[in-house]
Amino acid sequence: MILKDKIAVIYGAGGAIGSAVARAFANEGARLFLTGRTRAPVEALRKSIVAAGGFAEAAQVDALDERAVDDHLRSVIDKTGRVDISFNAIGNPCADVIGVALVDMDVEHFSRPVTAYATSYFLTARLAARRMIANKSGVLMTLSALPARTGTRLNGGYGAAQAAKEALTRDLSAELAPHGIRVVGLRPHGIPETGTMREVYDLKAEQMGLSWEQFQSYLAGMTHPRRVMMLEEVANMAAFIASDKASAMTGTTVNMTMGSLDD
Repeated sequence: MILKDKIAVIYGAGGAIGSAVARAFANEGARLFLTGRTRAPVEALRKSIVAAGGFAEAAQVDALDERAVDDHLRSVIDKTGRVDISFNAIGNPCADVIGVALVDMDVEHFSRPVTAYATSYFLTARLAARRMIANKSGVLMTLSALPARTGTRLNGGYGAAQAAKEALTRDLSAELAPHGIRVVGLRPHGIPETGTMREVYDLKAEQMGLSWEQFQSYLAGMTHPRRVMMLEEVANMAAFIASDKASAMTGTTVNMTMGSLDD
């Protein structure tokens, strides 16, 4: 097991990607501290991981609340003595952002995802890094998305938000690598299994003029293998990147768009 006895904190663990990553980490032997803005889905995930023989604790933590994040990390350190992995998989409500043209959008709606995604990643990474520096070891991780690197329509500030996270990944690594801390992001392609992708489709369906089935075919057609990405693929890659087998990887965002985006 490549993550045996690693202490992993996951933010946004109740979401589709966060929960998939949590299960992959558990399967590889990590001890999990699951957090989410709402406790119920995180608690349900904890129970399923424990039932499968893994170790997991759940807590309600708003990853935009610095004190809440700091207090939770302090409790993790008190119990385990360290934190090895911090994975930020938080989402952001998009109902009043997606599907609106930039020229019709006000500043508040444009800046909301930029502020939320970048601030949450900064807070969780910074507070975890302060604990990791003492051990000269640790991995900070987050998720990005294809709009970080290519122009898309009707996504408001989402692309700018993801680009900000990728820039922060590089900057954090430049400062923290001398302390033995790696910083890596994952940039998957659209994943129809997630509720978020269906929500995005529903908000843009009228403008696109595509059925759900046609939209999935569109996503698949963008990739080299002509298929959509699966949650399991993202989770397995996350587990590998978090492990010591990926020790040479830092300051980068892994392109998992299956050829949809050239490096």
